[in-house]
Amino acid sequence: MPRCPGEKERALGRARVISGQITALEQDLESDPTCVAVLQQLAAVRGAINGLMATVLESHLREEFPDRGAKSDSQRHSIDESISIVRSYLR
Repeated sequence: MPRCPGEKERALGRARVISGQITALEQDLESDPTCVAVLQQLAAVRGAINGLMATVLESHLREEFPDRGAKSDSQRHSIDESISIVRSYLR
């Protein structure tokens, strides 16, 4: 979980957005929506969850592998590359 106050607030903000999207989805389902409307809501929820997952994973990697001496540049590059791959997959 993100420890930095800014990162933690961003993660909480994303979680709140997801909560609002789920509430909207529930309300839509109760009002007998079209399949297209439900699919659009589900896609939005999935995207928001993937974004939160990427944020938490990035925070975890940066906490697990902090900058340490001479290897920090190559290590940072490796972490950045791993995060980029995961973010691409989650899109």
